[in-house]
Amino acid sequence: MRIAGVFAWAFIAVISSKESSAAASLLEATRSIGAPVGFVSACHRYSWLCSNNSGREMSDAEALPLLKRVNGHVNATVTSADDVAVYGKQDFWSLPTNGRGDCEDYALQKKKDLIDAGFRSDHLAMTVVLDRNGRNHAVLLARLKGGDYVLDNLSNGVRSWESTGYTFLARQSFENQRMWKVILAGPRARQFQGA
Repeated sequence: MRIAGVFAWAFIAVISSKESSAAASLLEATRSIGAPVGFVSACHRYSWLCSNNSGREMSDAEALPLLKRVNGHVNATVTSADDVAVYGKQDFWSLPTNGRGDCEDYALQKKKDLIDAGFRSDHLAMTVVLDRNGRNHAVLLARLKGGDYVLDNLSNGVRSWESTGYTFLARQSFENQRMWKVILAGPRARQFQGA
């Protein structure tokens, strides 16, 4: 996924924001930010992506196995391919096409599958991170009572955000799924803190 150009907004906005505190393993947002262009386009095509009106409350004991099942299934059935190879253009957010897609496509499929299984849509957020090697990456964040968990195409395990080794930059708002918020947490977060 070539996020550098599309997510330059995240780096610029994050530089002046203060570090968020992650109380009780929740990734708290500091302020609103414009949504990525690819997300805005996908939001128009997929009504479920930006809707807060679906799903039911689940206990963590019920939700975690569902998250693991969906994460494993999508990772096993989608083949990684960049947007140019699949769609003929860069930074196109879509459900996987012909079983192929890049990181945000995996995350979109997982969000759709979880909503279809009854998971609350306002407990799921598309999220932009830097991976352990400092590369831009997109994952799905699921908010449970016990904290925020990451569904990732680079791992079949569903892990708490703290255990990923990722630096979290921005996420879809849980309160208003059309909006995005700055989050700043993880090992490289200090690189983006206020000058």
